Amino acid sequence: MFTGIITDIGRLQPFSQDRPGVFQIACAYDPASIAIGASIACDGCCLTVTELSPLPAGGCVFSVDVSNETLAKTTLGGWQPGQAVNLERALGLGAELGGHIVTGHVDAVAVIVERFEDGNAVRFVVEAPAQLQKFIAPKGSVALNGVSLTVNEVEGARFGISLIPHTLQQTNWKNLGVNDKINLEVDLLARYVARMYQLERAEKT
Repeated sequence: MFTGIITDIGRLQPFSQDRPGVFQIACAYDPASIAIGASIACDGCCLTVTELSPLPAGGCVFSVDVSNETLAKTTLGGWQPGQAVNLERALGLGAELGGHIVTGHVDAVAVIVERFEDGNAVRFVVEAPAQLQKFIAPKGSVALNGVSLTVNEVEGARFGISLIPHTLQQTNWKNLGVNDKINLEVDLLARYVARMYQLERAEKT
């Protein structure tokens, strides 16, 4: 379980041709604080740490195994060496819930269709797959590339979000623009509400 509050930006390491589906990510996390088998959200996708090695200057490089299903259903299939990756450690018992409840199970890939300045913030318009639009509501929450964000407005399958300078600088959103693909996880509560409504309608018919 996660909160959508990014705690580090990792960097993808060169790929090994003889280890397909294995990614290595350099980060600033203390290796002593990470156990093999721990969960780390990488661009919003919950992945399991399988290997770990400290870096001489501090931090570490951790490895994750990614299935073909995950590669096909998320942006991870397009990852490239050197790319910045949003990272979040799993939520600890009693920790502050600063964003919203995020599972790390990506629902789909969305696309950025607009980016523009809006005062001291940057506004983005994102297009989600049509089947997910029922889960996205104004002032509701979404996780995009692992970042907990509030929906400003919704028009069909498109919705707007605003990122303040701090969020831009502390995540890989500062590098994103029109036509870039992002991982989308809809709000867990919205999913259950929609399911309950569907069941109630089915009972009435």
